[in-house]
Amino acid sequence: MNEKKAALVVSTLASFMTPFMASSVNIALPSISGEFSLNAIAMSWVSTGFLLTAAVFLVPAGRLADIYGRKRIFTYGVLIHTLASVVAASSFSGVLLIVSRALQGTGGAMIFGTGIAILTSVFPPAERGRVLGYNVGSVYLGLSLGPVLGGVLTQQLGWRSIFTVSILLGVFILGFVRVWLRNEWAEARGERFDVSGAVLFSLSLALMMFGFSELPALRGAWTILVGAALLGVFLWRQTGSKSPLFDVSLLLRNPVFAFSNLAALINYSATYAVTFLLSLYLQYLKGLTPQAAGFVLIAQPAVMALCSPLAGRLSDRVEPRIVASIGMAVIAVGLGSLTTITAETPLWTVTVNLIILGLGFGFFSSPNTNAVMSSVDKRSYGVASATLGTMRLTGQMLSMGTVTILFAVHVGNVTITPPYYPAFLQSTGTAFIIFSGLCVAGIFASLARGNVR
Repeated sequence: MNEKKAALVVSTLASFMTPFMASSVNIALPSISGEFSLNAIAMSWVSTGFLLTAAVFLVPAGRLADIYGRKRIFTYGVLIHTLASVVAASSFSGVLLIVSRALQGTGGAMIFGTGIAILTSVFPPAERGRVLGYNVGSVYLGLSLGPVLGGVLTQQLGWRSIFTVSILLGVFILGFVRVWLRNEWAEARGERFDVSGAVLFSLSLALMMFGFSELPALRGAWTILVGAALLGVFLWRQTGSKSPLFDVSLLLRNPVFAFSNLAALINYSATYAVTFLLSLYLQYLKGLTPQAAGFVLIAQPAVMALCSPLAGRLSDRVEPRIVASIGMAVIAVGLGSLTTITAETPLWTVTVNLIILGLGFGFFSSPNTNAVMSSVDKRSYGVASATLGTMRLTGQMLSMGTVTILFAVHVGNVTITPPYYPAFLQSTGTAFIIFSGLCVAGIFASLARGNVR
C-alpha cells in the first residue's frame, strides 16, 4: 500500500471513530441516565465533558504535531482514546463515566489536530478537495451508523457495548499505523513548544466553556469574563513570540483562514445539539426505542456522507466559499422548519427536515475544510487543522451549552419525565430558533472569506 492510500485509510478510520462514539452515546443517554439516575444537566455533561477537553487541548496538540511529528501525536491520541473507552465501558457511576469521556476528549484532540494535517501533507492541492471530501464523508458515515448501531447495541447488549466497539476500532487503527504508515511529517521540527502559552490558552478556553455551561448563574458570566481576559493575554503574548503556539497573523492577515474558521464555529454552534435534542424528543415524546430512534436519525448523516465527497470535488473547481455558503443557507432552512416541532409532529416531517439538514451539512463541511487547509503553508498544517478542530469543538460546546441553559431555565435540575415534557418542548423550540438565526449570520461570514484561488 502506497503512502497516499495508507494516509487516507488511517485518517478516515479515525475520523469515523470519534463521531461514531458521539452519536452512539447521544442515542444511549436515556439508558445511561436511567442506570445512574442523572438529571437533565448531568446527562448533558456526558457529551459536554468530551467536547470541553477536546477543545482545550486541540491547538497545543496541533503545534506538538508540527514540531514532533503528526503520526506520533496521532498514534498517542488513538491510544489515549482507546484506553479511555476501557474506563468508560467499566464505569460504575455517572461521575466516572463523565471523567472517562473527558479523557476520550484529550485523545480526540490529538486525533483531530493531526488527521486532516496528515492528509494535507501527502496530497497536492489539486487532489485535496476530493480526499477531504472522503474524510468528511467518513465523519458523517460515523454519525450515520452511530444512532443505528448505537441504538441496536444499547437495546440488545446495553450501552457499555458501544465503548467496546470503540476499543476494537482503536486497536485496529493502532495496528494499521504501525504496519502501513511508515513516514513522518514535522515541518516545524526543531522549533520550541510554548509550554506557558499552551497552559494559558488551555486555561482560558476551559474557563470560558465551563462558564458558558454554568449560565444563567452569575458565576458563569464571571468565569467567562476571566477566561476571555486570559485569552486576550494569550493572543498578546503570541504576537511577540519567536516560536508561537498559534500564529496570530493567520487571523489578522489571512481573511480566508479567519472567516472560514468563523463560519465553522457558527455552523457547529447551530447544529451539534440537534441530534441530542431529537434523540430525546423521539424517545421521550414519541415513545420510540433507542433502536427505532436511531433509524429515524440516520437520515441526516446518511445524506451528509453521500454529499460530502461530491461537494469536496466541486470545491476543487468552484470557489469553496460559494459551495459552503449554499450549504449554510440550506441548513438555515432545515433548522427554521424545526422551530414549530410539537408532540404531534409526524415522524415523516422530522425525517424530511433531517434530510434537508444533511444536504446542507454535506455541502458546507468539506469545501470549508478545503478552504482552511489551502490557505496556509506546510509548516502550519497541524495548527490550521487544530484551529479548525477547535472551532468545531468550541461550536459543539456552545451548542450544548445553549441547550444546557435552556434546560436550566425551562426544565430545571430534574429528570425529564412526562410532567416536564411541555417544558422540554419549549426548550427545544427556543433552541431551534436560536440555531436557525445563527446559520443566517453564518451565510454572511462564509461569503466574506474571499477566494482561495
